[in-house]
Amino acid sequence: MVTSLPSMRLSARNQLDGVVVSVQHGVVMSTVVIRLAGGQEVVSAITRGSAESLALAEGDSVKAVIKATEVIIGKD
Repeated sequence: MVTSLPSMRLSARNQLDGVVVSVQHGVVMSTVVIRLAGGQEVVSAITRGSAESLALAEGDSVKAVIKATEVIIGKD
């Protein structure tokens, strides 16, 4: 049974609206490619169970929520 929840406020400030370009399911993990309004793409690896629970499919409008405590930068 899927029920609708009220909009949830999150502490994560990086919330990017986009559209699912593709979903590829592996045995345990799924790779989801999301295209943002400017044409950039964000790739997310989530559990297959989560992808199936969300019923993610090409063309779905989604929000990529990014919460990171570190950003690592490298330079040659």
